[in-house]
Amino acid sequence: MKILALDTATEACSAALLIDGQLTDRYVVEPRRHNELILPMIDELLSAAGIPLKELDYLAFGRGPGAFTGLRIAAGVVQGLALSHDIPVFAVSDLAASALRAGKKHGWEKMLVLIDARMQEVYQGGYRVSSEQDRVELQGRESVIPPAQVELPDEEGWYGVGSGFLVYPVELADTRKKLAGEDTDCLPRAREIALLAVTMAAHQEPLKPEQALPVYLRDKVTDK
Repeated sequence: MKILALDTATEACSAALLIDGQLTDRYVVEPRRHNELILPMIDELLSAAGIPLKELDYLAFGRGPGAFTGLRIAAGVVQGLALSHDIPVFAVSDLAASALRAGKKHGWEKMLVLIDARMQEVYQGGYRVSSEQDRVELQGRESVIPPAQVELPDEEGWYGVGSGFLVYPVELADTRKKLAGEDTDCLPRAREIALLAVTMAAHQEPLKPEQALPVYLRDKVTDK
């Protein structure tokens, strides 16, 4: 299986190429430069592997939630590449990608992921992760809420992941006391998006290029 994945949902910009289980990637934290960085990253990966775009089985991208401009960049690039070469697409949750990254890094299994959503809110999602199988199971639903309203499930053993814990330490003080640990620097990354796309390919149909759309969660912005 050959998958090209990319992500521009947060201050990190990344692309990854998965070829028959072998992963190569490019990853930088460069806010406001995603538009100029992502296409060269893709070209570098494909050139180094000697793989033309038309030979890819799937494209995958971080569909959000995240920064609105960044989400549009990723969706736009994927749509353009997919349409020009008729390549099916998988849209992967950036919160789930952060959870898988933290699971592989620390061995954690239960994670509350919070990404700063600006406007005194956070994007949140709770996940159970099997990092060895690259499986991430959403607990409940993803949402955007004020950090003071974040709640953990009753059971113990949850870990906190994402920039929300760094940006809103006071508002999340009670929640943080119940956590078994934190990683505030585990941004979503194309590497994990590619791995999650492999799992998705085994259980669901991919999207058509025109269906590769970002997910904002914040209705009042989406409506505009």
